Amino acid sequence: MDEKIIILDFGSQTTQLIGRRIRELNTYCEIVPYNKFPFGDETVKGVVFSGSPFSVSDDNAFKIDLSEIRNKYPVLGICYGAQLIAHFEGVDINKIDSREYGRAELTTITNDELFEGVNSPSTVWMSHGDTITNLPTNLEVIGSTADVEVAAYRVKDEQTWGVQFHPEVVHTDEGVKILSNFLNICGCKRNWTPASFVKSTVNSLKEELGNDKVILALSGGVDSSVTAVLLHQAIGKNLTCIFVDHGLLRKNEFEDVLTDYEHLGLNVIGVDAKERFYNELAGSVDPEEKRKIIGKGFIDVFDVQAHHLEDIKWLAQGTIYPDIIESLSITGTVIKSHHNVGGLPEKMNLKLCEPLKLLFKDEVRKIGLELGMKPHLIHRHPFPGPGLGIRILGDITPEKVSIAQDADHIFISNLRKAGLYDKVWQAGAILLPVQSVGVMGDERTYENTVALRAVTSTDAMTADWAQLPYDFLAKVSNEIINKVKGVNRVVYDISSKPPATIEWE
Repeated sequence: MDEKIIILDFGSQTTQLIGRRIRELNTYCEIVPYNKFPFGDETVKGVVFSGSPFSVSDDNAFKIDLSEIRNKYPVLGICYGAQLIAHFEGVDINKIDSREYGRAELTTITNDELFEGVNSPSTVWMSHGDTITNLPTNLEVIGSTADVEVAAYRVKDEQTWGVQFHPEVVHTDEGVKILSNFLNICGCKRNWTPASFVKSTVNSLKEELGNDKVILALSGGVDSSVTAVLLHQAIGKNLTCIFVDHGLLRKNEFEDVLTDYEHLGLNVIGVDAKERFYNELAGSVDPEEKRKIIGKGFIDVFDVQAHHLEDIKWLAQGTIYPDIIESLSITGTVIKSHHNVGGLPEKMNLKLCEPLKLLFKDEVRKIGLELGMKPHLIHRHPFPGPGLGIRILGDITPEKVSIAQDADHIFISNLRKAGLYDKVWQAGAILLPVQSVGVMGDERTYENTVALRAVTSTDAMTADWAQLPYDFLAKVSNEIINKVKGVNRVVYDISSKPPATIEWE
């Protein structure tokens, strides 16, 4: 990349949205922890400070020495970022009686270049419990709302701005325009596109990998598929793909995926490891424990395969940015571990290659289409690496896997038949550790419950439950109960993310 914007993450839930908006403006950006600024990187064109769950006056607030960044780059502070810059200037940051949350009307005070072409007034989104007051003479107010006098300011004689609102969220009507103006101030060329990503990534992979041989953890999903094609373009025959059947795939997926990859010309080795995974998972009910067992199993299987091959130096994975974010937040809180994040055992003696690790899912799909991959491979719903292992709540048995596979197959097949598949981001059936009384053929039953889950989203960071038609849900429920032995009740999950996650475990 010949230019980039750095987003310093102070722990905001919307930091990733800032990155998405900037990339949508054809500008490459990287999100880094607040204390990991890449000093010495000559490609940095500007810096954005994110929001934060903390107040700048908190003892445990994330703070940095701004003097190393200001005056060297254009800076835009958002919410906490704006308060941090003001605090650095000696401004009092005062707690307010009630949190300012929701829509407000921003009126621009001056014709500042940050607001060039922005309507006044325009709707912005506020979400803060502190406010900036009594600016010193070197800070100039450039925007206000009815309740917030210092809604936006600029440091005089310096390319440093602060806004109390969130331009990255959709509720801020002209937020993208404001961010676009900031990129103009930074002198960005706006030349980061799927085509440029493919070209630069293939070139960097060629340079990094040279003649080294790579083994890829192929899952059949979008992420690992795009990773495989990128690597194939870069190193060709030096890539070996390993597709492991851990016994937790969707119905017939092992055979279907191997068929799908024939047109890509990839060297794919299929490994049947069902019995191994079933034995290792036996008796485990804790979600995190199951994820770790499955993740370790993948690594162990790859280790065995790597030793069957000669001179393997790298393990490639289809890790994308949401995987990394959810595995370890900036505050150190684990939300859930991902099977393809967390490092490699030393015994493998392999280096890690993750060419998609800074991309969101929708960006990965655009890259796949740019690579010429078939649309049905690109537009497949995400499927978790641990597979049905985290859609079967409680312990895993082959019998439960069969039930989950059959119920899931009916659900997904009906979504396709009804023309609803492409309108849903992700869908699947969850087998609950709940049995209930039912009646079938005048006989009392006491059998399993299946929960159907379908969500809409753009990047998996947030999601809403899909409002599928009642008659469709009735048809699917009836078919599952009639055809899947051991199920007598079907329910539909109407939880959003947050507070729930897309998967149940």
